[in-house]
Amino acid sequence: MAEAGKKPRQFRAEVRKVLHILTNSLYTNREIFLRELISNASDALDKLRFRVNRGESPKLPDLPLEIRITLDKDAKTLTIADTGLGMTAEELSENLGTIAKSGSEQFLADIAAENAAKAKSGNGRADDSAEGEEAVADAANIIGRFGVGFYSIFMVANKVAVTSRPAFGDDDAAHTWTSDGLGTYTVAQSDEAEPARGTVIKAWLKDDAVEFLEKFRVESAIRKHSAFVPFPVFVDGEQANTQPALWREPKFSITKEQYAAFYKALTYDSADPLDELHFSVDAPVQFNALLFIPDSAQDFFGSDRDFWGLDLYARRVLIQHRNKELIPEYLAFLKGVVDTEDLPLNISRETLQENVVLRKISQVIVKQTLNHLEKLARDDAEKYSAFWRLHGKVFKLGYHDFANRERITALLRFNSSSLADAEALTSLDGYMERAPEGQKTFWFVAAPNREAARLNPHMERFRQKGIEVLYLFEPIDEFVMDGLGRYKEWEF
Repeated sequence: MAEAGKKPRQFRAEVRKVLHILTNSLYTNREIFLRELISNASDALDKLRFRVNRGESPKLPDLPLEIRITLDKDAKTLTIADTGLGMTAEELSENLGTIAKSGSEQFLADIAAENAAKAKSGNGRADDSAEGEEAVADAANIIGRFGVGFYSIFMVANKVAVTSRPAFGDDDAAHTWTSDGLGTYTVAQSDEAEPARGTVIKAWLKDDAVEFLEKFRVESAIRKHSAFVPFPVFVDGEQANTQPALWREPKFSITKEQYAAFYKALTYDSADPLDELHFSVDAPVQFNALLFIPDSAQDFFGSDRDFWGLDLYARRVLIQHRNKELIPEYLAFLKGVVDTEDLPLNISRETLQENVVLRKISQVIVKQTLNHLEKLARDDAEKYSAFWRLHGKVFKLGYHDFANRERITALLRFNSSSLADAEALTSLDGYMERAPEGQKTFWFVAAPNREAARLNPHMERFRQKGIEVLYLFEPIDEFVMDGLGRYKEWEF
């Protein structure tokens, strides 16, 4: 409450300065404007589909749900059009003329209020409640939250015209919002026939942004940031996002060939993956993951030291490439995608506000990966041996993970003096089963290769006593043994 005699005053915003901050300081990468515009267009299409699913009929119901980008080098214009919900003159002014006014946020708030009203009235049917929950789930795909993404276009444009025609209601007229991004805008009725429904954004690009008039440059940005939006995105008539978001599809409906094609598109690897992990989780964090074990080794201790991590998406939009918080180092061989609804982003959607959610996701990924490797070791020893030869050197780093140390130790594999085949591998449990009664120690010898280990002076004594010895060929192995200390009451 204001003190007596003091009159509350409104904050005043210098719009020109706010726009300057939004367009020059908020985003670090100029191509992000394409991600933001495509996300807004996708939201408009999602909102239209949502209302159609509730039984409403839009204008031109047979018009395909799509996003089209057109480049005009002569006029230096980039145009992005969608056939979505569209806006009235009032909505154009409200949504684009008010900074940080999110139409998507208001849309979600209206749905929540409507469902709350139905619940409070107490006369809704059970199937109404189910429809309400399903509606909220559908609406959760909507990306926009902050109401500032649109203004990123002024990073590359010195003038923008947004022409929109609403898909519902009695207002058939189209209106155009125009601004130079310096603090003022106009809204006027449009005589243009386009769009027949939805919104067209036309941007006159700055001289230092003409790279975005090149088709390959626009397609590259779409493939990087918006490859998996749920609607087709065309650039000069050619679809740029042809790869479906497989991680959102049910596992039983996906073939090995589809997994392989997705993996190759994601990693640019020419070979099929060795194996894949595909799972959805609802608690403690809701997310979908599609992970791959490559069929080739990575030089993790050399030139590839920093080239690891998973691609992090929020509602199908790329947030971070090679996020290292999603997996520990010993799972650095994994490639793939994590997509979550629960990610707390900062206002520019380029960085994360906090990593509590990521830690929870990481814990689940570790658990799921260890489950998968245990099943592989149990049911397909040959494939597990192939995995170990490719990625065992990295996986050994798991000896640092105290919480999962027992499980990781059980998955370790070693060459051994008791195995006639020089390529054969044994687990520590296999070693224990073969050991003489009363033995409670794992014996090992470090050497550069099997022949050097066999000729070690100490080996003759072990052979005489019939004691198996593990051969360690990698420099890291001795650190692993020291770090583990013991396994199932046996010492190293």
